[in-house]
Amino acid sequence: MKDIRWWRLLPLIIAAVMWWGCPSAEAQQNDSSKCEERQLASSHVHAVIHFDQRDGNYVEIHSVMTVIIPEVEWPQAKKLRYDENSKDYLQAMRCLLRGGDKTSHKTEWRIGGPKVNAQGDDVRVSYETFALITDYHPVRLGPWLIEPRPSHTWNASLNSTTLKSSRWDVEAELGGLKLVYASKSASLSDAPQWKGVSPGEVDFRFRLPWKRWWILSYGQSFWSRVGVGAWWVCASVVIALAALRGRQAHLPSGSDGRKDSAVEAVLQWAVLSGSVAVTLLLINAQKKPIGPPWNAFIWIPAGLAMTLVAKPWLGGVPLQARAVKSVTLAVAAVGLLVVLAPEVFSLPPNLVSKGEPSVSGKIGYVVVGLAIVWLWLAAMTAWAWRFAREGHLVPASWTSRWDRAPILCVTVVSVLLGVVAGGLLGCLSWVQERQWARASWPVGESTGQGHGQYVSTYLSEFSFTHLTFIFSYSWLLTGVALLALLHYRIRTRQETDAKHEKSALGPEGPDVMLTAAVFAFTAGLQGAAFTGNAGQYPIWILLNIGSLFAILAAGRRWAVLIRVGDCFRQKRLRSGKRRHELRVKAHEFRSLDQQTHLIDQGHSASVTLDQLEAQQQDLRQWMVAGCGKKNSPPETISVMDIALAWGPEGHWWDNGVHAVRPALWLGIPASVGLLWLELRNIWNFMRLSHEPTAIPELIVKFFTYQAAWAAAGFVLGALWRLLPGRLSPLRAWSLVVAYAVPACLAVLLNIFTGGSFRELLLYSLFMAVILTGTSMWMDTSTFDQDQRYAHGRLALLVSIYRFRGVAVLFGWLLAQLVAATTLWQFMVR
Repeated sequence: MKDIRWWRLLPLIIAAVMWWGCPSAEAQQNDSSKCEERQLASSHVHAVIHFDQRDGNYVEIHSVMTVIIPEVEWPQAKKLRYDENSKDYLQAMRCLLRGGDKTSHKTEWRIGGPKVNAQGDDVRVSYETFALITDYHPVRLGPWLIEPRPSHTWNASLNSTTLKSSRWDVEAELGGLKLVYASKSASLSDAPQWKGVSPGEVDFRFRLPWKRWWILSYGQSFWSRVGVGAWWVCASVVIALAALRGRQAHLPSGSDGRKDSAVEAVLQWAVLSGSVAVTLLLINAQKKPIGPPWNAFIWIPAGLAMTLVAKPWLGGVPLQARAVKSVTLAVAAVGLLVVLAPEVFSLPPNLVSKGEPSVSGKIGYVVVGLAIVWLWLAAMTAWAWRFAREGHLVPASWTSRWDRAPILCVTVVSVLLGVVAGGLLGCLSWVQERQWARASWPVGESTGQGHGQYVSTYLSEFSFTHLTFIFSYSWLLTGVALLALLHYRIRTRQETDAKHEKSALGPEGPDVMLTAAVFAFTAGLQGAAFTGNAGQYPIWILLNIGSLFAILAAGRRWAVLIRVGDCFRQKRLRSGKRRHELRVKAHEFRSLDQQTHLIDQGHSASVTLDQLEAQQQDLRQWMVAGCGKKNSPPETISVMDIALAWGPEGHWWDNGVHAVRPALWLGIPASVGLLWLELRNIWNFMRLSHEPTAIPELIVKFFTYQAAWAAAGFVLGALWRLLPGRLSPLRAWSLVVAYAVPACLAVLLNIFTGGSFRELLLYSLFMAVILTGTSMWMDTSTFDQDQRYAHGRLALLVSIYRFRGVAVLFGWLLAQLVAATTLWQFMVR
């Protein structure tokens, strides 16, 4: 060993160092310097950017870049013909489009990948992208960078990193936008074009119309958040006033000694929902959102408190309270365990991993996220059950089962809520991975650029994203709460004055306010969602309530049962036995009217015309008997009109419940049509696979539409006897008018600001069709016992309206259907 000359080993040492220090073949392939971008100088590029304002609210941008590459000049060109999912294809496409740019392009959207075609010795690549200007942030799509500038102007410039030396032909189609500046363009008034230039020479500036920049500015302004907050505050005030007015009336204590428990529940919900909504708005308004672990410290106790304050066990057995508290406290404890002991799950103290989280870390994120979402779902379920039980809205069998087996019920509900929360988490994970693949294409995950951090971020934000989504639909609970309070008041009055309550024409006193609030918070608010401006919500609710009161004021003069007078109502409508006699007389009237029609048509009948007139006169005498000339019903109102105006049920609440079923069935096609129309928009369709709450929102929207139709049907039935109009479809249209007043104002505002109003108009037409159809169903239900003689509901309807009148009414319904269908077909084109 002593004879070895160490300097002779120097070449071997140098070779080893060079082998160790030089990048591998794969690393060289991923290096942007090996993309041989200089050899793309012989390529020819044609780029077109098009701006489209047809959306009504936002400006849509389309970019089409076509690159013609001589295959012999660029070695990577042949790889563009490979399979789209192969590594060689993605590498070549990255070299062509991105080069060394490995940032994610979140604002860029594509339908499919680039189209590659061979033209002789050239390869032609067409790359089409699009984006929306939805805020004042830079937009990147294709080779373009579009940035906001002062005075509501935007600057568009080419930002290609790989084709800087190529020859470019560029066209810009502004679509009605005002051109402010263009480099080397022929004229500022024309669409700018560039021929044979480098990308650094292409630059132009445009200004948005005031309607567009007003929408963008308002959406991000302080006043937009104030508008949403004002809606929640206004909603809470309306709910509280309705509940307090209900408390002012003298109501007896319940059988369990609790007084006005339903009123207290509604008041608690009014205060709690408003407080939570304002808190969520304030948190969303922060420039830097609250992240883990503080969001867990806030939302786990908040969800636990909301569940326990709801007291779903109230009025039941003690075991119910222990079961609910045990499960909710256990879930909260498990969620807080991750926050207090993150090292158990291999997570840092701040719960934010800098790289790809480990399996145990992902489990920790999932546990705390599911705990928060589960608690908030449990809170909404607890409040819904509290309202439904206090207002006797659930079947007695459900209540008895809850009392007999509370542990089983809590277990089943807990598992179901866990399944829903797990489904939301699964949807989030699937969507966010697709979002990453879209934004990072064609760089992809192979580079490892931030994917681990991305996973940590969306798993840690799962809870806040979805609890905001859950609470945004809590207005449905408000409708349930108002219905529960309304039914609670009815039942308590029936215990004290059943005779008066059964003969009441409709809601009285505070009940009118509750009924109007139900209409405003369901059917009205669902329509307000089409306005696209949350600032209108408070005004919308107040106008819905006010316009319904105006319709009822007109009904005090023009409603059929008001016009017949107090004397007739006392003599013929006060008891169930007398109302049955009224229906018998109405059946006789209809039979006489049909026979008169047959004689008028020249057909033979069993009685003469004089006999028919005598019998009709007897019916008239029965109506006016004992009332005198001044207090007798008008000549134009028949006993048939009175029977139809009373409705199929004895109590106005039962009339409302009876109208829910036809409204639900008739509303299914309308709900499906509105959802289908929404998905026809390419942006809404792509949201399903790229936004965390898009799929759950689509499902929930179907049920909210159904709830809106059902609530409108209920209000129609409840106010059936108080609405103006002799014919039932006219009564339905009285309610449509009450809805149309704020809708028309919203349409006018949208026309002024350039927003879209067709969806709101279509929703209003669907509302008119559903209520008109429900009114006809109510008429046939009034004479349900005569269906066996009429051979079906349609034949009974013809018999009720008479042959001459039914053509007009069916024509009126058909005209509404045609109008709604025509507008729907126009919107789906």
